[in-house]
Amino acid sequence: MLEGLTPMHPGELLREEIIPEIGIGKAEMARNLGISRQTLYDILNEEAPVTAQMAVRLGKLCGNGPTIWINLQSAWDIAKAKRELADEIQKIPTLNVA
Repeated sequence: MLEGLTPMHPGELLREEIIPEIGIGKAEMARNLGISRQTLYDILNEEAPVTAQMAVRLGKLCGNGPTIWINLQSAWDIAKAKRELADEIQKIPTLNVA
């Protein structure tokens, strides 16, 4: 992730780039992935995470492997945690290993 850029939820990439590019409907994509439409919609709406199992499914379907999907989710999760815990994190000292 480049410094200063807001991480992208994997659902955003699917919604904005992948689905329009491959030209299939969401119901067909869900069938191809072996998941319910609701599960796919939850990811597309950024309401559900891409798990390791889902990353493997997406990586196979899209032909780009699971790593991109799990890395996108990880970056998203870390950025969200940093925002949510910002006040608490400031209170935690950084210890240096001798």
